[in-house]
Amino acid sequence: MPGIHRVGIISKPNSPEAYRIVPRLIEFLEARGIEVRCDENTAAYTSGVPGLARDLTPEGCDLVVVLGGDGTLLSAARAIGEREIPLFPVNLGGLGFLTAITIEELFPELERAFRNEHRIGHRKLLAAEVVRGDAVVARYHALNDVVITKPALARMIDFDAWVDDQFVCAYKADGLIICTPTGSTAYSLSAGGPIIFPRVPAICLTPICPHMLTNRPVIVPETSVVRVVCGKNESVYLTIDGQVGEPLRENDRVVCRSSPYSLRLIRPPRMMFFDVLRQKLKWGER
Repeated sequence: MPGIHRVGIISKPNSPEAYRIVPRLIEFLEARGIEVRCDENTAAYTSGVPGLARDLTPEGCDLVVVLGGDGTLLSAARAIGEREIPLFPVNLGGLGFLTAITIEELFPELERAFRNEHRIGHRKLLAAEVVRGDAVVARYHALNDVVITKPALARMIDFDAWVDDQFVCAYKADGLIICTPTGSTAYSLSAGGPIIFPRVPAICLTPICPHMLTNRPVIVPETSVVRVVCGKNESVYLTIDGQVGEPLRENDRVVCRSSPYSLRLIRPPRMMFFDVLRQKLKWGER
């Protein structure tokens, strides 16, 4: 197919639907002369196809197909990283805000992608650094959110937040969510944050159960640098997209800024943002 010569497939583990779909998808691609690269979960659904580590699966690909839910998509987005590879998300069940292509649409929408008729949404990533003393000890990219939170049995945590050179406040809360517009419909939404249209260039700070009820979510420009300084706490944890992270120490600084990279997310041609909200959140139809 013109323009698409190698396709990576990343799948949700232990999915009954994937056992049915993956062999058909590989046959569909190979019949069109397209090379297939599979992660280890995908290889488990078929025979004769070697499985690769998830981070290696997108290497050299022109397109990555994700079979699963939003959690699988978030993992695939980190695997793609800084590569400018379109991601084709197929929902195998569940809510699926981001995985909006249904199983029934899989093969017709792939044909559209091969004809270069697909619609791509560019979703900005959030770059995060953990600074300890004078050294950067960890770097991450998040599609949804960067979360600073307490373990289940700990007390509220103390931390200071800054936006650029402006002091925001000294929070006492269960945590803080720093999210992208894409992540505004995830954890931030359940914590009382606003829904942000995906193309709005913004970063949202949503406190989790703040001690001061007047500590409300704040939306800042995408050009801002958000800095959170940990106080003296029993235990604090940093989580990226709800999937990876590490414990934080006193005086650690978490620095977040908009990444220069975006996820290129293929969208169904007739499914717009508010269509997704009505469908997934059960908003009223006319």
